[in-house]
Amino acid sequence: GKRRIVIPCLGHFKEEYEKVSKLYMNNKIQTTKYTLLNFLPRNLFEQFHRIANLYFLFLVVLNWVPLVEAFQKEITMLPLVAVLTIIAVKDGLEDYSKYKMDKEINNLLTKVYSR
Repeated sequence: GKRRIVIPCLGHFKEEYEKVSKLYMNNKIQTTKYTLLNFLPRNLFEQFHRIANLYFLFLVVLNWVPLVEAFQKEITMLPLVAVLTIIAVKDGLEDYSKYKMDKEINNLLTKVYSR
């Protein structure tokens, strides 16, 4: 079976640690869903998986057709834009708090058993 190699990151083992540590994944915790680059597209993708948001998007698109136009085009977009913005801000704040917690946990000092 597979064996696990544990090398202390101490003085004279440092070179060996750096060589071996590149072969394995790190053990950092990451619970965040978004990055700065993918926040907007991923958040919109997730929000339009909700049927209500798709319904309001359908009404906005339908209102841009001149034969069916019931209200001003901009007024129809306001509820959808407001809901999408509020949910995006909420998701962004939640993800940022997860990022801060992950950073705090990943930087905790630990005790290592050594003979």
